[in-house]
Amino acid sequence: MPSLPAAASYLTESPICAVRSSHRANAAWKRRWILWIFAAVGALGLGSGCKLIQLREESRAFFRSTVLVGRVAPPSGWQGPVVVLAVAESAGKYSLAHQVLLHEAGGFELIVPDGSHMVHAFGDTNRNGRPDEGEPVAKLAAPMVVAGNGMIFLPDLTLAVGDAATLRAVLPRHSLAAATSSPVHSTQVGAVADLDSPAFSSDAGVQGYWSPMETFHRYGGNVYFLEPYDAARIPVLFVHGAAGSAQDWKTFFSKLDRRRYQAWFFQYPSGASLDSISHLLYWKLLNLQLRYHYERLHVVAHSMGGLVVRRFLVNHGEQFPQIRSFVTISTPWGGEASASMGVEHSPAIIPSWRDLQPEGVFLKTLFERPLPSHVEHTLLFGHRGGYSLLRPTTDGTVTLASQLRPEAQSAARLVMGFDEDHTSILAAPEVLRQVSAALDIGSKSGPASPGGRVQVTLNYDNPESSLGGAIAVVALSPLDGTEGTSAPLLFPFTGSAFTPPLGPLPPGRYRLRIAAPSFLAQPVAQDIMIRAGEVTTTSLKLRAQGMLAGFVGDDGDALTQPAGSFRPPHPTLRIQKIVLKGSNLVRTLFPRSEGKSGVLDAHLDGRDDAEGPWFNFMNLPEGYYTLQIQAHGRAPHESQHRVTPGVATPWAPIVLAPLQ
Repeated sequence: MPSLPAAASYLTESPICAVRSSHRANAAWKRRWILWIFAAVGALGLGSGCKLIQLREESRAFFRSTVLVGRVAPPSGWQGPVVVLAVAESAGKYSLAHQVLLHEAGGFELIVPDGSHMVHAFGDTNRNGRPDEGEPVAKLAAPMVVAGNGMIFLPDLTLAVGDAATLRAVLPRHSLAAATSSPVHSTQVGAVADLDSPAFSSDAGVQGYWSPMETFHRYGGNVYFLEPYDAARIPVLFVHGAAGSAQDWKTFFSKLDRRRYQAWFFQYPSGASLDSISHLLYWKLLNLQLRYHYERLHVVAHSMGGLVVRRFLVNHGEQFPQIRSFVTISTPWGGEASASMGVEHSPAIIPSWRDLQPEGVFLKTLFERPLPSHVEHTLLFGHRGGYSLLRPTTDGTVTLASQLRPEAQSAARLVMGFDEDHTSILAAPEVLRQVSAALDIGSKSGPASPGGRVQVTLNYDNPESSLGGAIAVVALSPLDGTEGTSAPLLFPFTGSAFTPPLGPLPPGRYRLRIAAPSFLAQPVAQDIMIRAGEVTTTSLKLRAQGMLAGFVGDDGDALTQPAGSFRPPHPTLRIQKIVLKGSNLVRTLFPRSEGKSGVLDAHLDGRDDAEGPWFNFMNLPEGYYTLQIQAHGRAPHESQHRVTPGVATPWAPIVLAPLQ
């Protein structure tokens, strides 16, 4: 939580704003209910000027934007920073929608408004911010047309020496000048951070709360390191709360046992939707896993950061068996009643307020599913805040009742309170000792006997084929010998000649399959034996194939689909049939309400299938296709798609319009 002077300075930097605010000081009492910083700012009458106008526009833009995520693969043997850009095109004119710098090739995120955008990337070998001749370049095959899609996963971009002049021609001159004249903040995971940088200051934390869109454009959101990665030490990820920054954790960083642990931290614009931030955290940790293959990870979160991490864990935690400990400090599990008043009455609304409403969808669904069984939760809270007629007992910011929501307590291994307020709890020696104890317990947890690993050699039927930097998944299903296979364990990896050693896994027999974008494994499955302390090796051939897969997404209103959020599959829609038409080809699927194998198994086996809102068409010849979907109570859907074997296509949920 920032200081009042910092918040006040940010909100009153314009003299015009200050004058307007002074004229409305009599209305200050109406704003005392605004969450955390807003309460202090409202008491000074500073919340009604130009910054509120800016905030209102930011909020509108946030719900009219889409986050494009993807990966850039470098040329063989090349290393260096990479610039990724989204260029908007309208009536033959180009404008830069968003630009990010990666200190090395890997994952990226771009936030763009509605419209048509081409995504470019170039390797900035000479680090001048310009695509120069001889530097590797890449671009999407076709423009992306977005319309408030939340999040779209892009195909892999592979850098290769090409025509840099063509890229320069579509970039506005002012964008290249800006990139050249000032350093760009790296948004690639694992960048080593300088905590004295403005990007990690308390002022940046305040800006990320009040101006999440502006902050995301300027700094992005990312998991940073304090030092280069060390495979011998266990990473501990620190996640700040509302209006927080990496500097909130300085005491923890200084006291962390660096012989056993390494500190990571997640810096993000805390005014953004918590659902969006939880998906950003998933994307970041996935890319870190692809890059470093870490085997253990602990997470420590303060305040609102605990809500972000829990949402990430219930949505994606099963994909991260490495996460053993989850420690939360002063988290508002029950939300903040005044957030509802802010959403209802404030002239401008910070997106994260909606998620902090006790009756809102985010908090009502936060405990519908349990944490993954491999994650142990330690709940720490503070109670030094006092009591008043207007608010019950708090830690100075969050009520005690919210910190001690019954569902949160029942899911925790340990619940412990401290005579500290919302800020001092991050420097209290006893709190530090309890967090250290939780990390030590999590570091010792795991299987009693050592596990085994598996490594897969990948071969291609066409020597020119490659997964490049695209994400593929190895699925390992334990075989019990009587009922076949159980649910598969999924291990993501990026394309290369070998997967990393996957595991450790309990010894036993497994069925191994691979799901790769626009490739099919041959054979589609192998049964292997994993032995304790050994690495089992096997090989698979990948054949390029055309495929079109996806699902029908929930059609909630715009406020449930902010930028960066992932539209979930529709939970109740009854799809009658899905038809794919191409040249001399017509395929029809009648989705099952539920099935024995599931659409994942069909995808792994290379079969057409549809179940509920999910569908996949496999082994398609190259060409253009028409996809038609019919569902009860919905207008018929029809869209055009180009399919090329060995080339992944952009992926976003399909939304069916209601019948008029």
